[in-house]
Amino acid sequence: MKKFLVVAIFFIVAAVNSFALAASGEPKISAESAILVEASTGRIIYEKNANAEHPPASMTKMLTCIIALEKLKPTEEIFMSPTAVFAEDNTLNWSTIDSVSAQDMITAVLLVSENGGAIALAQTVAGSVSEFADMMNDRAKKIGCKNSHFENPNGLPAANHYSTAADMARIAVHCLKNDDFRKIVETRRTSIHWIYPKDKWAELNNTNELLGKYKGANGIKTGWTQAAGGCLAASAKRGELELVAVVMRSTNQDTRFDDATTLLNYGFERVRMIDAINEKRIEKKVFVSGGKQATLYVRPEGDLSFPLMSGEDSKLLKVTYELPKVVDASNGIDEGKILGEAVLRYDGKPVARVPLVARDNVKEGFSLGSFFVSIVAPLFS
Repeated sequence: MKKFLVVAIFFIVAAVNSFALAASGEPKISAESAILVEASTGRIIYEKNANAEHPPASMTKMLTCIIALEKLKPTEEIFMSPTAVFAEDNTLNWSTIDSVSAQDMITAVLLVSENGGAIALAQTVAGSVSEFADMMNDRAKKIGCKNSHFENPNGLPAANHYSTAADMARIAVHCLKNDDFRKIVETRRTSIHWIYPKDKWAELNNTNELLGKYKGANGIKTGWTQAAGGCLAASAKRGELELVAVVMRSTNQDTRFDDATTLLNYGFERVRMIDAINEKRIEKKVFVSGGKQATLYVRPEGDLSFPLMSGEDSKLLKVTYELPKVVDASNGIDEGKILGEAVLRYDGKPVARVPLVARDNVKEGFSLGSFFVSIVAPLFS
């Protein structure tokens, strides 16, 4: 059965991130900063100056487009303002009378790195580039970015516009949770059609050269400016294992693909996914006070696979439970309500958490058993 991610926050500790390197040693790359992570958990497999601040160039557009996908309807009309039309590198020869759907504009921004299109999306979503930049920075913080600040939606050079390989990986992992985003970034070529003028259209070829060339490649976003150098957020999936590699300040536009290939190869050679939590195999019982029944069973919200690296032992993976012995049903308990967490530990250290949810509904009311639970509940505290 296909596994799926069940919680957004994973606790990856330094003790688990450290691992014995294989005889071949660390990957040799030209990029000044880089990171390789497992996509479902964000677990770090390799890093090089991953927290150094650099211009992220057009990798910025990952964040722009995930916000646009969430805020705009696919058919919403996007108009080109003069600011958008005259943005540097007017790839699609926009004019101020042009308009396309949000879906087509997001596709153009992600596939051919449309700078003006990114501005048009920002203005449509937030009213202005500056207000959209505020949205970007708020989202980055919620994702967990620690050393990033965004001034514009396209990544063109700007003072105080910077990020890190580690933060770009966090953004990439966040974006890949969106199925619509995935479908776009894995597309090698497609066409978009203008709403106005009606007869205008353009063929788009994805700037990500790994698609169709590297086994399992399925995204994500290229970046290049003179200030940033070669940048790339690249993803690939083989079986249940999906990896995300980010390189910043690679020597040039070609070596960024070589660097990402080296990192992805490094990961696929050393990482395997382990079935760690199965919702059908775990069932815990809690007592109920204030309800029409005295007990309730909880289960994990979903399955969880966890990446183990070379030299790590699956026998050191254990599951513990953070769950109250008694839950209050005085306002009722709906099926699916989160009541606790299953904690995955490696060698005693917490590495992932999955919500534990009510398996059934519990109505508020009275039962003899629940009344007795309410009396003895203080003994459990």
